[in-house]
Amino acid sequence: MILTHKENILKFSLLLPSFLSLFLFGSTVKAAAIANWHFDSNRNHLDFTTNKNVQPKVQLLANPTRLVINLPGVTLGYPQTSQRVGSVIKDIRIEQFNAETTRMVVTLAPGYTFDLAQVKLQEESANHWSVQLPQPVPLTATQPKYLEITPSISPRVSDNSTLFAGVVPMHLPMKVLEPQIKALMNRYSFLKTGMFFLDLDTGDYLDIGGDRVFPAASTIKLPILIAFFQDLDAGKVTLQENLTMRGDLVTNGSGVMQYERVGKKYTALETITKMITISDNTATNMIIDRLGGAARLNQRFRNWGLKDTVIRHLLADLRGTNTTSSQDMARVLALVVNNKLVSLQSREQVLDILRHTTIRTLLPAGLGKGAVIANKTGDIGFLIGDAGFVTMPNGKRYLAAIFVTRPYKDTRGRDFIRQVSQLVYNYLNQLNPVASVNSPNSATR
Repeated sequence: MILTHKENILKFSLLLPSFLSLFLFGSTVKAAAIANWHFDSNRNHLDFTTNKNVQPKVQLLANPTRLVINLPGVTLGYPQTSQRVGSVIKDIRIEQFNAETTRMVVTLAPGYTFDLAQVKLQEESANHWSVQLPQPVPLTATQPKYLEITPSISPRVSDNSTLFAGVVPMHLPMKVLEPQIKALMNRYSFLKTGMFFLDLDTGDYLDIGGDRVFPAASTIKLPILIAFFQDLDAGKVTLQENLTMRGDLVTNGSGVMQYERVGKKYTALETITKMITISDNTATNMIIDRLGGAARLNQRFRNWGLKDTVIRHLLADLRGTNTTSSQDMARVLALVVNNKLVSLQSREQVLDILRHTTIRTLLPAGLGKGAVIANKTGDIGFLIGDAGFVTMPNGKRYLAAIFVTRPYKDTRGRDFIRQVSQLVYNYLNQLNPVASVNSPNSATR
């Protein structure tokens, strides 16, 4: 969960064995040189930004074991604040260490320490840093009393760059490709579309109505899947726990669980797998119920920065009241791929499940041989959509999301998405820099 700071309001989310964070600071304070900071409790990941260049120093001290992050030249501007966290991570505090140094301290229980080699201090830009904390490990008798690490330096994002989802530097629009996409749209003028594609390696992007809100159909199952794995990482759910198929959760539309007897039990892993791979609506309702209901999920989506993604009704939502946008779908994928929402292990499980989506007639149909896509489709007759993470044989990676409203079940909507996918793929493949579509079908009114 990402927490932000505006002007003088500082909120800090603590490391907890659950997805939901607690606020360390909730009152208005004056932060002299710390512009903003947040802690992603799901990933043990701290981000902080100052209003001038700093060079943090990370130390591991003993008796008691504590990880110290010193910020030389930074004045805190308010009294020391601390918060008890738990039995292993005892507390986290921020204090003015001396007249010119602000210090962040993570204190561990006796008998525990951090493997300092696994603590990653990363310079994101001159005044933006991140610290990735590992899980605490048992203390050994040979543990040194003092250790220090130096930061790793990453290429800086220029000041005028925009970070998509806060993680991917956006570069330039795909100007060469855009006219060809719009020409295709003119051929299919009876369709209404919104799309967003983002090259994760260069930051180049294609945004045509990417913020346009559409019925989500079954693409809503993508963020629901991510939410489940967040709770898995937090220890709130397990893959092997049994879920009961209650009568009030059984629904029609896609899937096979609706044909089984009410009261049948499925493991959570079976349920989330059916929710994605065969887009089972009943399975989806069971997962929504297990995660606390639509309202809680909607709040979580908002915390991720999804502006348009809302669950208003359980599945099957054939009227299209649940909504999203191409940008929102790309945003949640960007966060997952960049390890911002779930652990590395959960990320790989999420992508593996998505790679087994059985419907291959939309974005996958436009990809070249050897390309791999982790995606989720949606279809409620008058609308189809698809969102995915594509890895090309040449190693290039990109995000793709597209929605189309069409005459009811008109297959030309599917053809349009396939051709858009092919245009983007060919453009990014570099083997043929001028995108082209060789479609056996022509679009007519």
